[in-house]
Amino acid sequence: MFLDELIPIAQPLLSHPVAFLGGFTSGLLRLELGADPLKSWLGTQGVSAPAAPGADGNRNGRGPKSIAID
Repeated sequence: MFLDELIPIAQPLLSHPVAFLGGFTSGLLRLELGADPLKSWLGTQGVSAPAAPGADGNRNGRGPKSIAID
């Protein structure tokens, strides 16, 4: 039962450990991939930094929606 809950986390970790740990570490340190020092380094590595979370509104239709209640 407990192992079934860990499978979604373990699969990317085992298939791409360096990328997974790099993303996990940047999340723990709350690094912004769009910030200048990290963004320029990612550019030299040939990786494009993701857009800022609020840049495209509600992230391609996903996320909270506003509703009106009468």
